Amino acid sequence: MDILKKEQVISQKEQTLAQREEEAKQAVLAQKAKLEAISGMSAAEAKKELMDAMESEAKHDVAKRIKVIEEEARETADKKAKEIMALAIQRYAGEYVAERTVSVVPLPSDEMKGRIIGREGRNIRALEAATGIDLIIDDTPEAVILSGFNPVRREVARLSLEKLIADGRIHPGRIEEVVAKATEEVELSIKEAGEQAAFDLGVHGIHPEVLKLIGRLKYRTSYTQNVYQHSLEVAFLCGIMAAELGINVKQAKRAGLLHDLGKAVDHEVEGSHAVIGAELARKYGESPKIVHAIMAHHEDEKPTTVLAVLVQAADALSGARPGARREMMETYVKRLEDLERIATSFTGVSSSFAIQAGREIRVMVSSEQVTDEQSLIMARDIAKKIEAEMTYPGQIKVNVIRETRAVEYAR
Repeated sequence: MDILKKEQVISQKEQTLAQREEEAKQAVLAQKAKLEAISGMSAAEAKKELMDAMESEAKHDVAKRIKVIEEEARETADKKAKEIMALAIQRYAGEYVAERTVSVVPLPSDEMKGRIIGREGRNIRALEAATGIDLIIDDTPEAVILSGFNPVRREVARLSLEKLIADGRIHPGRIEEVVAKATEEVELSIKEAGEQAAFDLGVHGIHPEVLKLIGRLKYRTSYTQNVYQHSLEVAFLCGIMAAELGINVKQAKRAGLLHDLGKAVDHEVEGSHAVIGAELARKYGESPKIVHAIMAHHEDEKPTTVLAVLVQAADALSGARPGARREMMETYVKRLEDLERIATSFTGVSSSFAIQAGREIRVMVSSEQVTDEQSLIMARDIAKKIEAEMTYPGQIKVNVIRETRAVEYAR
């Protein structure tokens, strides 16, 4: 009997608990409904707002964390990188180079102009046909201008004309003979230039065809910088930095020398000079590391080795040093305008100034619209947009400056 009574009591208690649980649920629902009515938003909307707030806070914390990590990394890596680059620049003294697409041949007298032109212009026509270069004989005293895009042909024409002037016998038959000899001389000088570059750098075992291509770079310019001299410069800088980092110096020099190999043929073959150069290096037996360094020096392929990054850095150093490259005034001004236009297109930017001949841009932002953390992200975004929309030698530093001023007057 006692057990039955106890069972009845327990059963009643269970019913009471279930009833109270249901009442509690109803009370919670009623409270939720009241809260929704007071706040003016549903539970789903409140949840979304809370998630948005948490996401914004998380982004803010991430930006802060990125800043701390980058500052810690800069304290060690940036200082060491600057030391290595500064050392390389100090130890390599390059020449200031400026070349054009015309050559001037001096004449002993203005009477020679008539002999170069020949009867009814037959001599000048024969010269232009044999060399593929335009001869400009105008009012310039005692000089003939050779104009042509191909620098190798222009050099052949210059040598041929100098030989003809020195010899004095100028007629179509003689012109063809002299042009053939001058072509042989230029080909020989191209081969010798390639061999000399390899010898100066102490780099051996390069395929003879590759050496010829290196020699051809002597007659090639980029932003008026001689590509042959630039390649030697990059090779020396790579060697210096490799020695500081304790990696293979000869391999670094080899990659630096060959990095612009594609420029010797890129007017004849489709594709970027980095891709063309890498294919040529692969064809003539260069190692995969060298091929990758050539391919990656303009980001046609993501650099995955220290050697590839070294070549990128040395290439930028050689092209960016003062006096190395010269641009037309219009191109230069347009680049500065584009830099400032890209920077001011971002929200919160009050003004922007391109300085140091376009090597740096300073972006002033409104302290009310942009926080310290957002300015860090903005600097990256501006740099990415510049990379995507512009073509420029070397690199461009993006400085985002945010300041808060408190002004009061003592009267």
